[in-house]
Amino acid sequence: MFLTLLIVVVLVVALIFKGVIIVQQQEAVIIESLGKYSQTLGPGFHWIMPFFDMPRLMLKIQKQKGLDGRVFNSYVYSPRIDLRETVYDFPRQNVITKDNVTISINALLYFQIVDAKKAIYSIENLPEAIEKLTQTNLRNLVGQLALDETLVSRDTINDKLREVLDRATDKWGVKVNRVELQDIVPPASIQQAMEKEKKAEQDRRATILEAEGIKRSAVLTAEGEKEAAINKAEGEKQAEILRAEGIAQARIIEADAEKEAINRIISALSGNGKPDQYLIAMKYLETLSDITKGSNNKVVYMPYEATGILSSVDGLKQMFDKK
Repeated sequence: MFLTLLIVVVLVVALIFKGVIIVQQQEAVIIESLGKYSQTLGPGFHWIMPFFDMPRLMLKIQKQKGLDGRVFNSYVYSPRIDLRETVYDFPRQNVITKDNVTISINALLYFQIVDAKKAIYSIENLPEAIEKLTQTNLRNLVGQLALDETLVSRDTINDKLREVLDRATDKWGVKVNRVELQDIVPPASIQQAMEKEKKAEQDRRATILEAEGIKRSAVLTAEGEKEAAINKAEGEKQAEILRAEGIAQARIIEADAEKEAINRIISALSGNGKPDQYLIAMKYLETLSDITKGSNNKVVYMPYEATGILSSVDGLKQMFDKK
């Protein structure tokens, strides 16, 4: 009797624990009662009727590491639906552009399940459906662009692809947040041509920059020489002005001195002689002195007027003698 009671108690406890479900934060569990949708369990402690209520399994992608060390994706069934944002790395695929160039593209998709019930009952294999939908729309978008446009229009492709996927996956209870194109790899021949074109463009820019540098240097040199010539001419001009002012000042001082000397002579001769005759005589004698300077100068006659000058000088002598 005691053993039977103990067995019954153990079975009851086992059934109780079998019906206990603890749901983590940002997770959901779909419960079916006898194969029919019953409820969606949110985060927290829950108890369901064993054998009658069962969690519905959902197909998920799980990354696994192979024997060779490479990481690959595999499909597994899980009763728990992750409501967090999930990133899915799509395998590299070949896409043909508008100008018939085959390029290889690797894309990342960030999506989030916002309605667990739709994600379970609206689509059979949600990860595969999202993958195929992304690949198809990516081919359509890239096929409308040339190679050059594809290489420089990543943001445009990302935005358009996100909008298309978000509309298409809305009925699956999925929200596509963003799409990122990781790598866009053109064929090797195209890469070589692009590298040559890039090198030619760099050489052209270097030549232009060098020519602009030489031009700028020549302009600066010419401006420097011009400024130096202007400064030199200005200096010479100022020097000439100062020199001329100095000569003029010297002449003024010399004239003032001569004027003072003449005034003194006139004062000394006032009332006893003729100053004008004295000045004429002195200038005449100075002229004769200039004429007789030099080894080749010879005076062959005495001008007639010299007698008058000499008489004036004699008159001066007599005047001074009287003084």
